Amino acid sequence: QVQLVESGGGSVQAGESLRLSCAAATASYSRGLIGWFRQAPGQEREWVAGIYTTRPDTTGYYADSVRGRFTISRDNSKQTVSLQMNNLKPEDSAMYYCAAGSQYSAGDWSSRFSRWGQGTQVTVSP
Repeated sequence: QVQLVESGGGSVQAGESLRLSCAAATASYSRGLIGWFRQAPGQEREWVAGIYTTRPDTTGYYADSVRGRFTISRDNSKQTVSLQMNNLKPEDSAMYYCAAGSQYSAGDWSSRFSRWGQGTQVTVSP
């Protein structure tokens, strides 16, 4: 069973918006933590945002590079996590991945995830 499926990527111009969605299988969603990462060609994978899925708190957590422009949210009834990306910049261009981890994990955000989707491409032109 495919655990995580991303959708919503595309090509936009700088300043525009995109909304990514991650549909998670129960086995992944119930682990309690879903995050978004991105990786541009020749660069390391970068953690972007995260949200707990099994806690009452719906607070989103963000990398400094996207805070104030991106918003992560969840829909528990659909087991989906979305990433609303506003005021996109060319440097946001990358393959975006959804990932699942345990809500009980600790440490740096980038190390807390063990299941990955196939990714969806985001391209932002100047």
